[in-house]
Amino acid sequence: MSAPTSISDTSFQTPASSDAIAKHNAVVLAVAMALGGSSPSIVVSLGGLVGQALATNKELATLPVSLLNLGLALGTIPAAMFMRKSGRRIGYIVGAGIGLFGGGIAAFGIASYSFVLFCLGTLIIGSYGSFNQSYRFAATDAASESFKPRAISWVMTGGLIAGVVGPQTVIWTRDVVQAAPFAGAFLGQATLAFLSMIAVSFLRPAPVSIASTNAGGGRPLLEIVRQPRFIVAAVTGLVSYSLMTFMMTAAPLAMIGCGHSVGAAALGIQWHILAMFGPSFFTGRLITRFGKGRVTGAGLVLIALSAVIGLSGITIAHFWTTLILLGLGWNFGFIGATALVTDCYRPEERAKVQAANDFLIFGSVALASFSSGKLLSAGGWESVNWLVFPPVVIALVLLAWQQKTRATLPA
Repeated sequence: MSAPTSISDTSFQTPASSDAIAKHNAVVLAVAMALGGSSPSIVVSLGGLVGQALATNKELATLPVSLLNLGLALGTIPAAMFMRKSGRRIGYIVGAGIGLFGGGIAAFGIASYSFVLFCLGTLIIGSYGSFNQSYRFAATDAASESFKPRAISWVMTGGLIAGVVGPQTVIWTRDVVQAAPFAGAFLGQATLAFLSMIAVSFLRPAPVSIASTNAGGGRPLLEIVRQPRFIVAAVTGLVSYSLMTFMMTAAPLAMIGCGHSVGAAALGIQWHILAMFGPSFFTGRLITRFGKGRVTGAGLVLIALSAVIGLSGITIAHFWTTLILLGLGWNFGFIGATALVTDCYRPEERAKVQAANDFLIFGSVALASFSSGKLLSAGGWESVNWLVFPPVVIALVLLAWQQKTRATLPA
């Protein structure tokens, strides 16, 4: 008996129309990313400040930010399974509703001086992020092989806009609720989630072949994730994202510890975010021209180079250069790794494989977020930079091996 298809996947399109649908969806998802992708920057900007004001134990001040990453990691598999059953469009509408609810809870927690409620709100906002992070995969559902890297890049450009929308939302709304400073910013986050809900309602269903609808759930997940190509794709994505989070979290604290101003640290993070998402305008074309493996490898090398600069001095120029190179490395490494993952599954397998990949990546990101501050406190900025090299070397060796033996790997 053939497995039922989801509501959003019942349309059958000709191959000629696939990229037209993919382009439409990539634009829609880029808009949704610009709106919903601003949520993390709002939580990261204010989570520690609000936590410091509300928490009885000041050592827990950064807990709301860590819970954001934990919520993202824990939500990846449930989000993917829900969308497999209900379709992308319905799933993303529900996800935006979760983001709206989380922002409301966080704002209410601030207004009622409840640290627990505020933490619950940031955890829920994190689970909203687990839907947003799959936008990059959704953009490839209808895309041809040649357009997939560009579709991913289009979506990631929305992150560049989110890097501006998030901080501006904080600036313009933080004092809207006079009796509860910063509550207005989380109401602003909830409003952006609502606008994202409207945006994703314009998604079109991806074409599905008759063969894929009769294939059930495809191969067992364990069989897929044991493929060398999946292991390499997951490891490169995990290393790229985890090291970026690890260094980005530690850098502002290290700058202040070295005597630089809070403003200088904030500007460093701003340049870092621009470097993270700015290259997305052309990363897809680079992948098409030079290949997924080479671009991913270049990203890993740039991350290692950022650590080299970080070890060479502690001036503002050193920190800013480190953060810019780190952002560039993340862009090439993460987008390249995402493109590599799309080679590992058949259409009927995409939901579970994408969920497994993102669970591994964002689980490691949550761990990096929790550990970065403690490692910085224990060993200093130098130790943070030295810890970058072993994972990068391992990822590069695996990537080089996979590229060398690619012709012999199973389809």
